[in-house]
Amino acid sequence: MENSEVLEAAIDAGRIILESGGETYRVEETILRVCRAFGVADADCFVTPTGIIVSVKDSAGRVVSQVKSIESRTVNLDKISRVNDLSRRLSTKAAELGQVREQLRAIDAAAGYSKYVILAASSVGAGVFTLLFGGDLRDAAVGCVIGFLIRLLIMLQKAAGVNDFFVNVTGGAVAALVALIAQRYGIAAHLNVIVIGSIMLLVPGMAIMNAIRDTIAGDLLSGVSRGVEALLIAAAIAVGTGIVMLLWVKMLGGF
Repeated sequence: MENSEVLEAAIDAGRIILESGGETYRVEETILRVCRAFGVADADCFVTPTGIIVSVKDSAGRVVSQVKSIESRTVNLDKISRVNDLSRRLSTKAAELGQVREQLRAIDAAAGYSKYVILAASSVGAGVFTLLFGGDLRDAAVGCVIGFLIRLLIMLQKAAGVNDFFVNVTGGAVAALVALIAQRYGIAAHLNVIVIGSIMLLVPGMAIMNAIRDTIAGDLLSGVSRGVEALLIAAAIAVGTGIVMLLWVKMLGGF
C-alpha cells in the first residue's frame, strides 16, 4: 500500500469535515487516525479554515506531502458525524483502503435536506425567534415571511456565485425592508423584534463557536481566522439593515 494513497484518503476525510463546518482539532485528529489505521505512524498535518497540509514519512525516510485548498464551507453536522464515526471504527477494526475511500465518497456525495424543507425550516425558525424575543403572533407571521425570503435569496445568490459578504448584506436588507413595510401598514407592531428574530438566520453561530473552541485548543491561527470571519458576517448584516433603515428615514421621515 502506497503512502500517497493513504494520504489521499486521510485528506478526503479531513476535507469533508472542514467543508461541513467541523473544528480544526477534529480535522487534524481524523487525518492522523486514518493514517495510523493504515500503518503510517509518522504523519503531521496543519489545518486552517481554508486549507489542509499533510506530510507522511515511510520507513525509508521518504516524505510525501499534499496540500488541499478548501474553497467553500457550510454546516452539515451529519457528514461530520459520519466521517468521525468511520475514522473511530478504523482505530478498532481493520478495513481495506478501497472500502474506506468508497465510504468517504458516499458520505461526500450524500444529499442533504431538500430546498423545500430548508425553506420551510427557515421560515418557521425566524417566526419562532421573533416570538422568543417578545413579539406577538402578527410579528411572528411577518418573521416567517422574512425567513422564507432570506433563505430563498441565499439559495439564488449561492447558485449565482455571489460573495458571502454580499449575501449577508442583502439578507439583512430584506429583513429590515419587509419589517418596515409591515409596521408601516399595521401588519406588525414591533419592528426591532421582527428584525432581530429574522436576522438570527444569518448570525454566524457555528463560526463563533469554532473560533472559541480552536483558540482554547491552541489553534490560534484558525481561531483568529474564524473570529474575523464571524465579525465580517456580523458587519455585513449590520450594513444591510443599516442602509435600508437610513434610506427609509431619509425618504419617509422616520419609522
